[in-house]
Amino acid sequence: MPATSLGSIKRMAEMQGSEFPAWLAEKLHAVGDDPAAVRAVGIAEATRLCSALLAGGAAGLHFYTLNRSTATREIYENLGLREG
Repeated sequence: MPATSLGSIKRMAEMQGSEFPAWLAEKLHAVGDDPAAVRAVGIAEATRLCSALLAGGAAGLHFYTLNRSTATREIYENLGLREG
């Protein structure tokens, strides 16, 4: 699930029962005054991580969208993947 808002950082960590990655939190907080920039950073980093997983041999990707699939569709497009 891509981080698209600062509020999502806390919720993600609570749902996972783990700490949110500090390196990503720092990037998101650095642009925290601009919600569009926070979203863009979250999508860019999720795209980068997904690309690395696929390049490393992952058979596929699974996203939790929680009925908010727009960011996931953007990642899918950024990766050059097509439906079908």
